[in-house]
Amino acid sequence: MSNDVKKTRSEELRLKERIDLAEGGHDILEKKRDGLIHEFMEIAGDAKEINKELANLYGEATLKLKLAKVYDGEDAIKSSALPIENAPKVSSRTQNIMGVKVPEINAETDVRKNVLEREYGITSSTSRIDSVADKYEELLEKIVEAAETQTRIIKLLEEIKKTKRRVNALEHKVVPELKADLDTVSQALEESEREETFRMKKVKDMNSEE
Repeated sequence: MSNDVKKTRSEELRLKERIDLAEGGHDILEKKRDGLIHEFMEIAGDAKEINKELANLYGEATLKLKLAKVYDGEDAIKSSALPIENAPKVSSRTQNIMGVKVPEINAETDVRKNVLEREYGITSSTSRIDSVADKYEELLEKIVEAAETQTRIIKLLEEIKKTKRRVNALEHKVVPELKADLDTVSQALEESEREETFRMKKVKDMNSEE
């Protein structure tokens, strides 16, 4: 029992109100936790698939680059890459999922380009170098997508842990302690009422004898 708890009717009412509030908060937090876990599982499933696609794309892009180096030479690849100045830009904004701010990452410009849109000379390039560019552009798009899902997972996981801690604190500490205080106050008031009833009876009996 807390040292500052008074054994009065007003304190008893205050404790009952606090218990109702804590139990209501506990129910709300439980629903939030369950909702967050549901969102987390869905995004985690997407992330697993995206990571698999990312690994496959990386393997394909690496293979195409190796083949271009073998047949066209590393100098030809570098000379095609040097004129490129306009790197793709990405932007990020926040989205609210059950009170959790998660990122939404998008490319400001198209990552994938056709041969004519690329900044290297068409005549100095080869179909293998074009294929390498195609695959790395596709890979970059998938990296942006993976970055978004991974960051969302981290944010949701942090919020799930925080919510779980609050649920556990209410369930195992706050509510039990409030109920223990309430029991102590209620018992003290009941004892006081019994003593008052006994005292009044004694007074009545004494008056009757007189």
